[in-house]
Amino acid sequence: MLQRKTFDAGFRAELAQLLTWRRDVRLFRTDPLPAGTVERLVQAACLAPSVGLSQPWRFVLVDETSRRAALRRVFETCNAAALAGYSGDKAERYARLKLAGLDTAPSQFAVFCDRSVAQGHGLGRRTMPETLDYSVVLAIHTLWLAARAEGLGLGWLSILDPSEIVSALDTPDSWHFIGYFCLGYPAADDDTPALERAGWEQRCDPESVILRR
Repeated sequence: MLQRKTFDAGFRAELAQLLTWRRDVRLFRTDPLPAGTVERLVQAACLAPSVGLSQPWRFVLVDETSRRAALRRVFETCNAAALAGYSGDKAERYARLKLAGLDTAPSQFAVFCDRSVAQGHGLGRRTMPETLDYSVVLAIHTLWLAARAEGLGLGWLSILDPSEIVSALDTPDSWHFIGYFCLGYPAADDDTPALERAGWEQRCDPESVILRR
């Protein structure tokens, strides 16, 4: 019989530090990652919970220069459209934000949800099929924390047209695009979100997101 695992106060304090210092990184050093780093982080991601133990996450490692260039063009188009949607001070602030790490991050990958996955036999998703997508997001967050624990930064790039990403990466029709990510060593560490430092938005009070019944 396995002995129950317990985590002491010291571990919980370290975990709180990990959560505090996890950042959505946009500025990377160009240092290459050690061989096998991404594969090891994907292994950690596969420890995430998933509805019905379906494990619907699919990782596409983007190494080809031509594909990266295509994705860069998609971002530029979408970013210009997003900027046009703001005016005045917000437009000026948006223009100053660093919203991509595409030029310097040594590793880039896309994450998809395989909505046709047979694993799990449909358990738990008949009434809420979206839990497949949620499961993938949990895997991403697990990878995010594992990367930060190794001194790496992850950036989620969402200013993209999903249909263009699917076309550029030539993925199966049943795979639903969740996100595109840049991974590497951050140019600097910080315990405060970049958007907060830039004056774009502030973190909310945790009590404000609780509704008691």
